[in-house]
Amino acid sequence: MEEMEEELKCPVCGSFYREPLILPCSHSLCQACARNILVQTPEAESPQSRRASGVSDYDYLDLDKMSLYSEADSGYGSYGGFASAPTTPCQKSPNGVRVFPPAAPPPPPPAALAPVPRNACLTCPQCHRSLILDERGLRGFPKNRVLEGVIDRYQQSKAAALRCQLCEKAPKEATAMCEQCDVFYCEPCRLRCHPPRGPLAKHRLVPPAQGRVSRRLSPRKISTCTDHELENHSMYCAQCKMPVCYQCLEEGKHSSHEVKALGAMWKLHKSQLSQALNGLSDRAKEAKEFLVQLRNMVQQIQENSVEFEACLVAQCDALIDALNRRKAQLLSRVNKEHEHKLKVVRDQISHCTVKLRQTTGLMEYCLEVIKENDPSGFLQISDALIRRVHLTEDQWGKGTLTPRMTTDFDLNLDSAPLLQSIHQLDFVQMKASSPVPAPPILQLEECCTHNNSATLSWKQPPLSTVQVEGYILELDDGNGGQFREVYVGKETMCTVDGLHFNSMYSARVKAFNKTGVSQYSKTLVLQTSEGCNFETQSAPYSQLVDIKKLVAVAWFSFDPGSAHSDILFSNDNLTVTCNSYDDRVVLGKTGFSKGLHYWELSIDRYDNHPDPAFGVARVDVLKDVMLGKDDKAWAMYVDNNRSWFMHNNSHTNRTEGGITKGATVGVLLDLTRRTLTFSINEDQQGPVAFENMEGLFFPAVSLNRNVQVTLHTGLPVPEFYTSRASMQ
Repeated sequence: MEEMEEELKCPVCGSFYREPLILPCSHSLCQACARNILVQTPEAESPQSRRASGVSDYDYLDLDKMSLYSEADSGYGSYGGFASAPTTPCQKSPNGVRVFPPAAPPPPPPAALAPVPRNACLTCPQCHRSLILDERGLRGFPKNRVLEGVIDRYQQSKAAALRCQLCEKAPKEATAMCEQCDVFYCEPCRLRCHPPRGPLAKHRLVPPAQGRVSRRLSPRKISTCTDHELENHSMYCAQCKMPVCYQCLEEGKHSSHEVKALGAMWKLHKSQLSQALNGLSDRAKEAKEFLVQLRNMVQQIQENSVEFEACLVAQCDALIDALNRRKAQLLSRVNKEHEHKLKVVRDQISHCTVKLRQTTGLMEYCLEVIKENDPSGFLQISDALIRRVHLTEDQWGKGTLTPRMTTDFDLNLDSAPLLQSIHQLDFVQMKASSPVPAPPILQLEECCTHNNSATLSWKQPPLSTVQVEGYILELDDGNGGQFREVYVGKETMCTVDGLHFNSMYSARVKAFNKTGVSQYSKTLVLQTSEGCNFETQSAPYSQLVDIKKLVAVAWFSFDPGSAHSDILFSNDNLTVTCNSYDDRVVLGKTGFSKGLHYWELSIDRYDNHPDPAFGVARVDVLKDVMLGKDDKAWAMYVDNNRSWFMHNNSHTNRTEGGITKGATVGVLLDLTRRTLTFSINEDQQGPVAFENMEGLFFPAVSLNRNVQVTLHTGLPVPEFYTSRASMQ
């Protein structure tokens, strides 16, 4: 109830409304206050002149814009009733609106009021809208009886507690009221005088406050018409939105207006007000919850501030520690340079001292020789001494007397970038409301391909300060198909293996954070190695050789990760043997699905006539049997006299000619023609071994402990195959 008090006070006098009037702008004023703020208008603004010009009495909005008597903007104005008052500054009412001070003490009761002067103007102190009064003056404004009732109830609720009406001495506080008896009872008097039995059992007992309200509301005052004071309001004008009497409908200005029953509109407006209050109540509830949230935020802000300050101090301390460590490292380098310079200079001093001692001794010896008077004896040693003197002189002239070290330290600490970074050290927005990252930039100088692998590197734009949580790298299928994700993470460099040879791949990357995903970077096109691929349609053989020299080829080694555990590796995984008498399989690291590829295997050791196998296989080939025993391998196995082709344990095309230590076995996989061919010592071994080769193939070898082979890759296509290709 206390929060409602400001709604019940007049904006002029600041006290509870007394006989409040309803202005056309829906605001209320005390009748006395309304009379005090009346001002006289010029004759040209009289109601008669305005009616003649077609201006309505209720066009107060336009009148406010044009009125010379509204000085709400300046804060000063002249006000007067019957007599002019001195110019006085505007005051502030308790509810904060600008008001007009009364020019005189409160007037006497309404019965003694003098008539309102002709052509009076009234300005609402709340909305500052002006209204010219007609001949009825203030009587033309209806009284706000609802507001009077609310003020009455509010003042009574603020009064002393209700007392029992039946206590003989020192009435106690009432605890109930009987609506039928219209009596307030304390608890002892109620039990004694109003027992809940007999005829009194049907009486309705209510709390004292509710009983006081019901007593005040009954009987209800009947409001009368402002135009016809002897008539009660009986209808409601829907156009003017005000209650009217029967006489207004018969002969007044409401005769042609739409009217409705007063009781029905009363109930309708009560219902509308209740509905509006429901929405306002929800907003008030939300406001209370919001205030609780704000108060919690105050505590949270204080806690977060302490935590953030501690984190900031820790970060700055870490920077200072890092700077101190770097300082110690730089001082260590300076000390090393200092020691180095001293050592060089001291060594040169020692060398020059020894040399000077030797030179001085030679000079003294020569002087003593010159003193000799024996010509023959002098001539015997003079030539040698002359040569020694010239040699010693030459030794002093070859930069010996030039310092080998300068006294200056050729070290310049470049601290400008660090100082700039310190000056630019600032907080980065880390909330989810931060923008999405900028598109990354592919670093072309660091992007490359090797065999069937592609390495890509990227970075954020130099001026970008948006936090990035990770990157998404996408590649197409090598044939211009749809892109697919190949990497998601925080790194800015990625190598993608297992691509097709001789293929053009398109790559792009984008960044993401909590807010969203950036746009894609520019698309980069990469080509994987072409193996030994070459054109054979119309180019002569001499041109084919040049083409082969210019084409990138595949380099690879054996793969320890997929090999049988008995396989032994050496020479950077290019040489293999086995510690078992049984055949074991080892694969190459690189798989092929397109292009022409050729590699060789040299026989480093061949004991007891074993039969190793060479060829290609799928990645899931059996590793503990000879190559070609299952359907996952295509191989040629060979001994010291002959060879066979084998696939799925089927032996075909026995061919004379075997291997020994130092021999070379070649494997040629042509996925353009889908064939597999073998050679021994650069001569083709048998016919084309296998045809219709499709899919992904890995170089493969099977051997036991009696054989050791070394892999050679990146080789040109052998002559027997290029000759055959040029004839086709």
